[in-house]
This record gives sequence, C-alpha cells and structure tokens, in this order.
Amino acid sequence: MRWTRNIRAAALLATAALGLTACGGGSDQPAAPSKGGAPIVVASFNFTDSQILAEIYASALEAKGYPVTRKLNLGSRELVYPSLKSGELQFLPEYQGAAITTGFGKEATKDAKAEHEQLAKLFAPEGVGLLNYAAAEDKNTYIVKADLAKSKGIASISDLKKLDKVVMAGPPECEKRLPCFQGFKDVYKLTNATFQTVQEAGPRVQQLNSGAVTVIPVDSVSPLVGDSQYVALKDDLTIVPTENVVPAVNKKVLDERGADFATAVNAVSAKLTTDGMRELNKRVDADGEPAADVAKDWLKQQGLS
Repeated sequence: MRWTRNIRAAALLATAALGLTACGGGSDQPAAPSKGGAPIVVASFNFTDSQILAEIYASALEAKGYPVTRKLNLGSRELVYPSLKSGELQFLPEYQGAAITTGFGKEATKDAKAEHEQLAKLFAPEGVGLLNYAAAEDKNTYIVKADLAKSKGIASISDLKKLDKVVMAGPPECEKRLPCFQGFKDVYKLTNATFQTVQEAGPRVQQLNSGAVTVIPVDSVSPLVGDSQYVALKDDLTIVPTENVVPAVNKKVLDERGADFATAVNAVSAKLTTDGMRELNKRVDADGEPAADVAKDWLKQQGLS
C-alpha cells in the first residue's frame, strides 16, 4: 500500500514539473480507429503496482481507439492530486482506502462499496468522478518470519503480544499513521512494540531476514505474501481499510467520452484481482520485465486487446 513505497520528499516533487517527468504515451499501432479528440492523460504514482495499472488502463483505451498520453511514476498524492483536480491529469488508478485517508484526511469506512460512495462524494466537488472499483486490492500487509510464527504461535497482529519485544521496520510516515505502526500502538495496544525507520523496502526485508526486526509492512500484491519463508499476519482488529483499485477520472472526460468509454474501463476493472496483480508485480520487480509489456500481455490474456 502507500506506506510500503519509496516516497520522494514533497519539496523535491514540487520542483519536478509533471511534463518533465512524464513517460511518452501511445502504442505504435492502435488496435482500433482513433476516436479523435484530445489525448486522455493517464497518470500513476511512483511504485510498480500503480505503474502497471496505469499501463493496463492506458493500453486498453488505446485498443479501443482512444488517444492516450502517459505521465507515469510521478510521486505521491501530494504532487499528483493537485494536477488531478486541475484537470492536467485526467485518469488515475487509485486505491479507495488510501485515497480517503491520505488523499482527503478522512476515516475510511473499511467496506469496499461504502468506501466507493464515500470517495465519490469527496472527489465530486473537485471535478473528478469514479468508475467501477475492482476486486483487486493493494494494501498494507504485515509479515514475520515463518519460523518465528511457528515457534511462538503467531498468526495475527494481536498475537505479537506473546513476544517480549516487537520491532517494526518501516518508512518514516508509517510511524504516525493509524493503518501502520500507530495502529499497532493505539488499536492493538502493543506496549512491547517499537518502531525503526528504514526508508527502502530492500533493507527492510534484509533486516527481517537477519532477525534484527520482527515485522515489516509489505504490499498485499508483493511476492513476499505467500512466500513460505514468511507469514502474513491477520489484521484481526482491522486497522487497514479496504484498498480496492478504482479509476478516478476527470468528469469532463467522462462526459465527453460517454458510455462507451466507461464500459471499456469497467471491463478492465472487472478482470483485476489481487492474486493476478501479485503475479504482474513479480514479473516487473523480480523478473525485470517492462511494465508496459506485462500490461499488454495481461490484456491479451483477458481478451481486452
């Protein structure tokens, strides 16, 4: 989810104009006659899952003849949201819970349908609409070493109370956010827990493997979830909201492009699953395949291109 990523400082983000960080868009040979009009500007945050999703939606639109410009790997919501609200960015694959809690500073309902309604109301005054949300989620998941889980009988976050000492390693923003370490303290009442700032994901995994820390946050689409070396802890008190993928789209684009556009986008969302996204993330992060190629392969497999 949003606190397991490598996040750039807001001051540095502000100095990078969106146009300068943009990745050029458009496939070489659109699969359908062009529908004309101004290109739809599709954006992503600066992490793998978001970039794959943006490529999937962008390529699906191109296959239907819609002109697209990609502006990917832009950074966090602090940079992206002002440009989404202004209309400079027009299409953003979002995550419902994080959009509500981080993007708007509100408490999420923790139910996918209710979150969709809640987020739609928050975005509406900004000229942004939502299309259908997907079953796929990308949210904080907390993992421990499997041998520790087995020896101490740890299956949930609450079970961490069985340990004399718990050390979580995470990025700095995790410490003060309720769906992360703050929730361990305030909701789970883990008085035995301390926090250690480790910005980069790789070193966090290394520290977990070495035993220097007890638990780390990873994304639910991470290949580490389901790896036999680790156990993903049940969030039994639900500090992490649902994080269903949802396209946030400029309302003028929705109005101008009409029902066919919405149908094309919703067809993509209907096929997205968490397990499927985990495999796509592995192909990019572990196997080194370009996100654009992985996205096009997935669309072909789903009969959407």
